[in-house]
Amino acid sequence: MTYEAGVRRDPSDRRPLPESDPVLVEQLRAEIATGGPLTFARFMEVALTEPGHGYYAIATDRQTRSGDFLTAPELHPIFGAVVARTLEEAWRILDRPDPFHLVEYGAGTGALAEAILRGLEADRSDLRVALRYEPVEVSAVHVELIRDRLSTAGFGDAIASVLAGGTDRRARMGAIVANEFLDALPVHRVEMAGGELRELFVTWDEGAGRFAEVAHEPSTPALAERLVAEGIELAEGARAEVGLEIGPWLDDATSRIERGYAVVIDYGRPAAELYGPDRAGGTLRAYSGQRAHDDPFVAIGRQDLTAHVDFSAVERAATERGWRTVGLTSQARYLLGAGLEEILRGRQADPGLDAPAYLALRASVMRLLDPRALGDFRVLVLGRGVPADAVLGGVTGPGDADPTPSGPP
Repeated sequence: MTYEAGVRRDPSDRRPLPESDPVLVEQLRAEIATGGPLTFARFMEVALTEPGHGYYAIATDRQTRSGDFLTAPELHPIFGAVVARTLEEAWRILDRPDPFHLVEYGAGTGALAEAILRGLEADRSDLRVALRYEPVEVSAVHVELIRDRLSTAGFGDAIASVLAGGTDRRARMGAIVANEFLDALPVHRVEMAGGELRELFVTWDEGAGRFAEVAHEPSTPALAERLVAEGIELAEGARAEVGLEIGPWLDDATSRIERGYAVVIDYGRPAAELYGPDRAGGTLRAYSGQRAHDDPFVAIGRQDLTAHVDFSAVERAATERGWRTVGLTSQARYLLGAGLEEILRGRQADPGLDAPAYLALRASVMRLLDPRALGDFRVLVLGRGVPADAVLGGVTGPGDADPTPSGPP
C-alpha cells in the first residue's frame, strides 16, 4: 500500500464505490445530446460544483478522517499553528495593518482557520485581534458551518464582520491561503496521437451505459499555447491535464487582496517535471473513502476529482497579475523552516499532554514531513505590493533539498 495526496492507494481494495448522482448523470447526458461531447473541464466542473448535487456543493466531511481524503489541517492542528507564524511574519512585514484580511479558498470544515487562530492565541500574537477571516467555498451552507465552528470556538469576532456584508475590497491588505484547492480546479485532458495534440472529450456510450472519452481537435488553442509556453513536447501516446482556470482564480484572488501574500499548498510540480515521462499517463485521480483510483466516470458527484498542479503555470499567471514569487519549496522544508520544531517542543512540554495525544501528535508530524505522504507537497508563496527584500521563514534560502527527518525531537 502506498499513500497519495493524503489517502491510501491500495490496488487490492475492492469495496464498491458510491452510486452516481442520477440528477448529475442526466444533466450531463442532456448537455451531450444537445451540444455534443463535453470537455473534461466541463464534466469535472459539474461533477464537483453543481449547486445541490456536485461533490463540493454537498459533502461536509470530504477532507476528514471519516471522509474521502485527509488534508494536513485535519490531520493535526499543529499544521495550522505553523501557518499562523507565517501569517504573523507577513503581517509584520506589512507594518501590522488592522484589519489584516485572511482569505482561504476551499476552507472546508474550517479546521485550518481554527488552528491558525488558536496558534496566534498560543503565541500571544496581536494579529489575533487584527485578523479578519473570509472563507471561500462553493456552498453557502459550508460557509455557515465554518461560521458556527469558529463562533463555538470563541473566534466569532474574526469572521462575523466580513460575512455580515459587503466589505470594500479596495486597498485591502492581508493574505490568501489555498491548501489543496488548485488541484480541484477543472482541467482539460489531452494526448499526443500521430504527432498531433488531441483533446479528450466526454461522451455517452449507450451500449455500455456509461460515460466514456473520445478524442477530437482541441476545444481551444490555449491548450497547445500553454504547453509551448512551457517548452513542453508530449511524447507520442502521452496524456496530460492542462488547467486553464488558474488565471481566473488569480483574478479573483487579486481582487480580494491588493497588498500582501498568497500561500499555495498542493501536490504538483513545475511543468518540466509534471509533463515528464514518469507521468506519461497524466495525473488525474479520483478519491473516495480514503482511497485513490483512476476512473472519473463512476460515483459522479460522490467522489473527488483532482489533478496535479502545474506550478510553472501558477507562477507565470501570477507574474502577469503583479505578483512575484517569494519562494517555492516542499511542505516538509517549509514546515521545519517556519517553526514546526519549536511549536512541537512547546506542545511536548505541556503537562496536560497525555500519552494518546502525544502519540497522535508524533504520528501526525511524521506524516506531515514524510515525502511519501504529505511532505512532498509544494508550498508556493507569492507577494504583491510587498518589499522586494522581504523574506518569510520556510520558503526562502539556498536550494530546495528536502530534509530527511528521523523523527520529531
